[in-house]
Amino acid sequence: MIPDPTPLIGPTLVFLDFAGMAVFAATGALAGARLRQDLVTIIFFAAVTGVGGGTLRDLLINAPVFWVHDWRYVAVATAVAIVTWFVGGKGWRMTALLWLDAAGLAAYGVIGAAKAMAYGVPPLICIVMGALTACFGGVVRDLLAGQPSVLLQREVTITAALLAASTFVGLRMLDVSVMLASAVAVLLGFGLRAGALAWGWSLPGFSTGHSEAPEKPS
Repeated sequence: MIPDPTPLIGPTLVFLDFAGMAVFAATGALAGARLRQDLVTIIFFAAVTGVGGGTLRDLLINAPVFWVHDWRYVAVATAVAIVTWFVGGKGWRMTALLWLDAAGLAAYGVIGAAKAMAYGVPPLICIVMGALTACFGGVVRDLLAGQPSVLLQREVTITAALLAASTFVGLRMLDVSVMLASAVAVLLGFGLRAGALAWGWSLPGFSTGHSEAPEKPS
């Protein structure tokens, strides 16, 4: 019997959880498609990317690992991978990956924070859990694909996840409804990441005050 997560986080967040997982699974499938992998490998990419962040979150907050107890998550990731296999054209893969990743960051930033709140985690750590949930799956995807992680490219990624998570936590502490808090948080998180993609927004990098070029890693 499939455990019902609705009493824990509510129907709005259950929907957002599946949607966020599906979006991240799509980015994993697209990463595998770019490498011209076979269908089984693309399904693996999709599943690992989709559940990676949530797995780390659940382990850290001492919750049952969500996909182990509910087969629907892996089933959705598999379906997403199969759809990508059949409809994934070459020209739009990278663009689709970036924009789906933006949507996933916002959605998973919210759901990660919300689940941590449901387990009684302090608000600041809920925000951290939201960021981890949103970012870790993408890190695993990039490692598997042999690509530089987007987190190391000075793009607004972690910041967008933190914005989504902190907005949700803050609004919920003010007794704003789950639906409204989720909508506002997702829109803000996605909007920030979208601005980075469209206009190249980034945070200032560390500076030592010297003009010499950075040292090359040994």
